[in-house]
Amino acid sequence: MTQIVLGEQDRLEGALKRFRKLVERSGVLKDLRKHRHYVKPSRARRLKEAEAQRRKRADARRAKRRDKGR
Repeated sequence: MTQIVLGEQDRLEGALKRFRKLVERSGVLKDLRKHRHYVKPSRARRLKEAEAQRRKRADARRAKRRDKGR
């Protein structure tokens, strides 16, 4: 569980900002969104493969741009 401890001099806005940052870093919301709906294993495998293909194409584009600049 993510929590912060407030001191006597801490402002609420600053504490809320720190709390949001800690929640984002911990991945709680990302995990919640991921498990919001059930995904069948076959569908999950296809999504994972599609994401890998997108990453591979993006990496190839970046490498091509990097080599073109030299």
